[in-house]
Order: sequence, then C-alpha cells, then structure tokens
Amino acid sequence: MKLEHVNLTVRDPKATASMLCELFDWQVRWEGDSIHGGRSVHVGETESYLALYAPPVDIQNAETSYYRAGGLNHIGIVVGDLDMVETRVKAAGFVPMNHADYEPGKRFYFDGPDDIEYEVISYA
Repeated sequence: MKLEHVNLTVRDPKATASMLCELFDWQVRWEGDSIHGGRSVHVGETESYLALYAPPVDIQNAETSYYRAGGLNHIGIVVGDLDMVETRVKAAGFVPMNHADYEPGKRFYFDGPDDIEYEVISYA
C-alpha cells in the first residue's frame, strides 16, 4: 500500500500548481471541475500527487493548523539536491527557515501560498 495523494484547499489551484512544478519539477496530471462547483488541479509525479482544490466561494482562514484538530501541519517533499531546491524557493520569493540536519536527513521549511508549510528533505 502507498499514499497516492493529499487534497488541499487553496485560493488559486493553477498558480499553486505552477509554483510546485517550478520548484520540484512536477507536472500537472489533471485539471478540471470538481466537487461542489469547485475547480481542481492535480500536480505531482506518476504515482503520487497533490490535489489542489478551490471552492466556488472565498476561503476564510482559521487559526494555525498546529493548534486545530484536523489541521494540515506541513507537506514533506523529498529532493535529491537540497541546495538547488532552496535556490529555487528563494528565487520564487519564499523564505526558507528552520534548517536542520538530523537523522535521517537534512531539511528546511517554507511557507507557500495559502499559508501551507512545505518541508523539503534530502536523504542524500
């Protein structure tokens, strides 16, 4: 068994997908109309992806996810070249933070669009 996808509610699925494709060399796998009159873009690799969903109404943010039951805390993405991806993250206007080097690998985090936190990890 394996994890196939995670579904996230975002303000602009196309813009978020574009950012993820640039940073991680991913591809848009599918996009179109989805549940409740919303719109979705699936972005990732052959075997796994993020489903980026926007409802047909404006999104209202609640408190930080780390203190909310059912909240998404971060998305971990494994990369081969941590420094290269960090350069891309900075060039895209995001601020890498919380750098760490502990077992089993090196990592940093950044806050992307819609207050979604990404953890970028290298086991190399």
